[in-house]
Amino acid sequence: MTTIVLLTLSNVFMTFAWYGHLKYKHLPLATVILASWGIAFFEYCLMVPANRIGHGRFDAAQLKTIQEVITLVVFGFFSVLYLREPLKWNYLVGFLCLVGAVFFVFKK
Repeated sequence: MTTIVLLTLSNVFMTFAWYGHLKYKHLPLATVILASWGIAFFEYCLMVPANRIGHGRFDAAQLKTIQEVITLVVFGFFSVLYLREPLKWNYLVGFLCLVGAVFFVFKK
C-alpha cells in the first residue's frame, strides 16, 4: 500500500509540474519552467522511494502500469477540478482501455 500512496502523491506533484502552468499563460516561459522543475523535485522525492519499495512485490513493468493508471486518474481529477475542462466520454473510454491493459500485465 505504501507504494500506491507514494505513487499517487508523486503523480499529484508531477501533474501540477506538467500542467499547472496552463492557468498562468501570462507568466514568462522561463518562470514556469523553473517553477515546474521545483515542483518536479518533490515528485522525484516520492517516485524514487515508491519504485524502490515496490520493486520485489511488483516487477518493473507492473510498477510502470500502476503508475500510468494512477496518472490517468489523477489527471482526470486535475483536468476537471483545476483546469475546469470537461471529461468527455471518449476520454473515459480511452482511459478504460488502458485500465484493461492492467488485466494483461498482472495476469499470471
